[in-house]
This record gives sequence, structure tokens and C-alpha cells, in this order.
Amino acid sequence: MNAEQLSIFLENKPGRLEEVTRIFEEGGINIRALSLADTTEFGILRLIVNDNEKAKRLLNEKGYTVGINEVVAVEVADRPGGLHRILNALSKNSINVEYMYAFVRQSGQNAVLIFRFDDIQAATAVLKREGMRVIDGKDLYAM
Repeated sequence: MNAEQLSIFLENKPGRLEEVTRIFEEGGINIRALSLADTTEFGILRLIVNDNEKAKRLLNEKGYTVGINEVVAVEVADRPGGLHRILNALSKNSINVEYMYAFVRQSGQNAVLIFRFDDIQAATAVLKREGMRVIDGKDLYAM
């Protein structure tokens, strides 16, 4: 099973991000990774958390618009060229990366890259065929 992320639409004004983190703190939701992109009007907060359904319910109760999207988590060595190896394999197979973000659990060990692809099944097949570790959702949420 691939991983899932929350996508939360936030007004671009002071305190909105803090409110989300307060809701998570009070609800016992642990953030594993995040990405925040903004425009002048709103932002999109993308998160990997330990309990998607509970996080979505808590946010919906507070009036937030929340989506759950399928993403692919890939483990890569934390050294020069690690990301290039993945992108090279995807490029050779005409796989488009819509967006990505990453986190490192311990410097010098492995990084985890979170990808959103236009064709998730094809991307996953390429990554596995190339010998890359695609992380199952339940393993990712437990990190």
C-alpha cells in the first residue's frame, strides 16, 4: 500500500498554521513530514501524519478543507547523487513528478522522499524495478 498525505487549504494569514498544529497537539496527531506552498491568498499544507483519518476528522470539525492524496515514499541514501538516481530512472521512463518533499531521519543515513506523480502505479513499478525501496504507508506513519 502506498502512503497517503493530508492536503490542507489555509488562508494566508497569521495564526492559521499555528492553529493546525494546536489541533494536532490536542488530538495526539504526530507530524512525520510536511511541505507548505503559498500564494498571496492561501497556502497548501501537505503533511504525512501518524493517523490520517483522525487528523482529517479533527480539522473538518474546525472548518478546514482537507483532502487525502496518494503519494509514494522512497528511501534513499543520504549522500550526493541519491535523488539524481531516482529522478534519472523516472525521467528515462517518462514519469512526471508533480511535486516532492523530503526529510532525513538521521544525517548520513537514509532520507525519505515523498513524491506525487501523474501516474503513481507506473512510477512505483519503475522505482521497484530499479531496486529502490518504496516505503509502505503504515511503515512511513510509524517512523
